Amino acid sequence: MTTYHCPRDGTRSAVSALTWCCPVCHGPWDLDFTPAPGLTLNALSGRANSLWRYAEILPLSTPSVSLGEGRTPLVPLTDTVSAKLDHLMPTLSFKDRGAVMLAELARRLNPERVVADSSGNAGTSIAAYCARAGLPCTVYVPEGTSPKKTEQIRAHGARLVAVPGDREATALAARAAADEPGAFYASHVFNPYFLHGTKTYVYELWEDLGGRLPDTLAVPVGNGTLLLGAALATAELHALGLIASRPRLVAVQAEAVAPLAAAFHAGADDLLPGAAAAPTLAEGIAIPRPPRARQILAAVRGSGGTFLTVTEDEIRDAQRDLAARGFYVETTGVACWAAVRDGLGQGVDRPGSVVVPLCGAGLKTGMAGGGSGGSRLRVAGQGAAG
Repeated sequence: MTTYHCPRDGTRSAVSALTWCCPVCHGPWDLDFTPAPGLTLNALSGRANSLWRYAEILPLSTPSVSLGEGRTPLVPLTDTVSAKLDHLMPTLSFKDRGAVMLAELARRLNPERVVADSSGNAGTSIAAYCARAGLPCTVYVPEGTSPKKTEQIRAHGARLVAVPGDREATALAARAAADEPGAFYASHVFNPYFLHGTKTYVYELWEDLGGRLPDTLAVPVGNGTLLLGAALATAELHALGLIASRPRLVAVQAEAVAPLAAAFHAGADDLLPGAAAAPTLAEGIAIPRPPRARQILAAVRGSGGTFLTVTEDEIRDAQRDLAARGFYVETTGVACWAAVRDGLGQGVDRPGSVVVPLCGAGLKTGMAGGGSGGSRLRVAGQGAAG
């Protein structure tokens, strides 16, 4: 098994040590891992119809906990924009791509318990895959988390702990539990195995498009797990000689909670101090202080991409528009369509082909403004993190 390393100070740790963050700077880990050569389109014929078909580029192999995740459809929305239907995953969100990696890793390490924190999709996904692996799991969520999501977490047999306060308070409670002996912290933010799961989103696009990628990947960004996975995949594909150039990464945030967009457009390498935030329908990306902010900003800049923001009215309208096209998607999952449906706006010349992810099913939150079962404005910091 490979090792963790800290991208800031170079500290290393064995994966088996269950050390969930760098002990020096307390930042997230990256993974010492290089894909094996040999992946080609022809080599994929006859392999498992799940994300595990890309065995050469995954840090784990021969899984025991798979639910058939991955290989979601790619469907055109316009002549230039297509949607990747990750809301059709086993737990109805793209988080399954990373959660299966964490659960498989935890199964092999055999901890006494698994700890996770989320206010939605990551928590439901970790709960489901821990159930599949037969691992005891505790999920910490903020009070006020969507009832449909907490119901799903409980249904998978996880212990649910509702934490008073916002998303930051929830994360602190989970990390305190993760520091106890025998705990495996299944963090979709701090553990890089999650990113090596989300990167399969791009490998699927590469396969489905016949060995190429779209000109632009538009991705919703809170904690940046899908964007960083996409950046990892494009770098790997380029290094393996499987693509000639990398696509632009266009990161989308809600205007109400856009700390990364503000830093990017200010030319900063990290978050700006005292960023303002307001309630937003895009609860899954309402993250005011993402721990991997520097990596996210560098990835977008390195791709020649940009940050776009969307208003609450644009989110509502995009959700209704997608529903009218046959796609029932939660409010966070429509953010990219809201951003690109009328063009990519300033900062992106020659947009070309664009792919957006539909990240979570509408059943998780309901329609914005839909009454008691509808999606509610979520205070910044309480999101499930994209």
